[in-house]
Amino acid sequence: MIQNFDVQGGPELGRENLPKLRSAIEKQMLDGFLVPHEDEYQNEYLPDCNKRLTWLSGFTGSAGGAVVLMEKAAIFVDGRYSLQVEAQVDGELFSYNRLENNGIAKWLAANLKKGQRIGFDPRLHSPANLESLRSAAETAGANLISLGTNPLDEAWTDRPPAPRTRAFPIPTDQSGESHNQKRERIAAKLKSKGADAALITSPASIAWLLNIRGSDVMCTPLTLSTVILYADERVDLFIHRDKVKADLRAHLGKDVSLRSEDNLEKALTDLSKKTVWVDPNVSSSYVVSTLEAAGAILFTAMDPVALPKAQKNSTEIAGTETAHLRDGAALAKFLHWLDTTGQSGEEDEISAAKALEGFRAENDALRDLSFESISGAGPNGAIVHYRVSKATNLKLEKNSLYLIDSGGQYLDGTTDVTRTIAIGTPSEDMRRHYTLVLKGHIALAKIRFPAGTSGHALDVLARMALWQQGLDYDHGTGHGVGVFLGVHEGPQRISKGANNIPLLPGMIVSNEPGYYKTDSYGIRIENLQYVHTARPIEGGERDMLGFTGLTYAPLDKRLIETALLTQDEHDWVNEYHKDVWEKISPRVEGDVKEWLKSACEEI
Repeated sequence: MIQNFDVQGGPELGRENLPKLRSAIEKQMLDGFLVPHEDEYQNEYLPDCNKRLTWLSGFTGSAGGAVVLMEKAAIFVDGRYSLQVEAQVDGELFSYNRLENNGIAKWLAANLKKGQRIGFDPRLHSPANLESLRSAAETAGANLISLGTNPLDEAWTDRPPAPRTRAFPIPTDQSGESHNQKRERIAAKLKSKGADAALITSPASIAWLLNIRGSDVMCTPLTLSTVILYADERVDLFIHRDKVKADLRAHLGKDVSLRSEDNLEKALTDLSKKTVWVDPNVSSSYVVSTLEAAGAILFTAMDPVALPKAQKNSTEIAGTETAHLRDGAALAKFLHWLDTTGQSGEEDEISAAKALEGFRAENDALRDLSFESISGAGPNGAIVHYRVSKATNLKLEKNSLYLIDSGGQYLDGTTDVTRTIAIGTPSEDMRRHYTLVLKGHIALAKIRFPAGTSGHALDVLARMALWQQGLDYDHGTGHGVGVFLGVHEGPQRISKGANNIPLLPGMIVSNEPGYYKTDSYGIRIENLQYVHTARPIEGGERDMLGFTGLTYAPLDKRLIETALLTQDEHDWVNEYHKDVWEKISPRVEGDVKEWLKSACEEI
């Protein structure tokens, strides 16, 4: 749970390890190799043994990829990491490229030569991802070669061992539905599509389906494993035996068979002539090709667990609300600390992150951070997914902005909240930019929308005030969040990118517009909210949905330029602060309570 502030990436890794990989590539008589960020489970956050992209390049972000040829190399990141990649990756070794809009595929088409053989590890790529990469290579006259041995793993001689942490059960009074009921529900979906079985490779889907958790992955309570769910509701769980104790065996019961991970390939082969539900976007090319070679009939569709998992039941929502109240008390203590001790000019990004972690840890219900805190002072706040280290640590200087994006993992819920705080006196530009971001946040919090609407259709609401001033931000506006699961969860999202998944009652999403002034400051305001069925609108003709807020933490009123707010926006801020006071004040005492009262007074 303690965040490590030592540098774990950086340009020196690329200088040391890129030659090692090229040597291993050459031994396999290849001209290049594809290095995705994702691992065998398509995880966003990785165990140390699967941080291949970091080992190769020094880049520590949660999304990216690289292509290594014998004469050149390229790294790809999305807009969140455009500044971070330049700080962590040697630009003389890797060219910097954007990941969005099929960036890797376009690079392959433009840079590969006729006859070149480019290797890939089929366990690390989904079929959907490989389709565009293979097409791009063929455009250039090159070939992608599926490998049995990963040359990077061969070159990584001091690779850490795979995690073997204990998997543990989640009781029904916490999940709201037993795993027997969940298996029955998902198996009915298989039958309705004529599928005999479904291959579930997402650890988060497995955790939800079987009501189990683990700690194989940092900040996310997952146990790395694979499941075959049969239409008769039986399950084969492929998991390392060291992870299984008596309590888990008793919890899973007789209809869940525990099998060694080494038996997965044979189990896939045994599905010959069976119809198997597979998600080509999250399953690896290796398991899909194994099924195809065995003669299985593939039914390709979204993971059948993904949508039910995203729609939280009433027990999960109630638990999440409790987790946010608990988290809100810790945030109040921290924001009070920022407004007193943190204003001295002597505190820094690391001491601030440690202070917040300490306030959260005062509650015994905290199991972990939900991600490593993004603690960015001044110019570091402009790096969207900045990760503070001892090498980059800045002080919270007077007359600057400080951005803190953080969250906790509690047994009953997962939190994620961002606040931007003035250290000293903010400038007019800081106040104007903050207020423009706040206007977008309010618009998305207040909106009611017709049932069937996707997050893509709502994204513009959060950007409109910024767009009107010629400004924008290069990240999504909202992501799904699990319940004691991943802080980033699909399939729903709110972003510019097209997404046809409708927002459904029970889905939790973030609301986090921002603005980032390079080399100066970053601003982001993030609350979590869930979709609810809204009251009918008088005279309306459509069933409507809306959002209910989950996060309770004061906004920095010093940064609000009230003249830029409409009356409705002004009222929203006051009503929000009234809710914060009513829900959080009983959980704090003394100076913190007095500070909270002032922080929640009307603007």
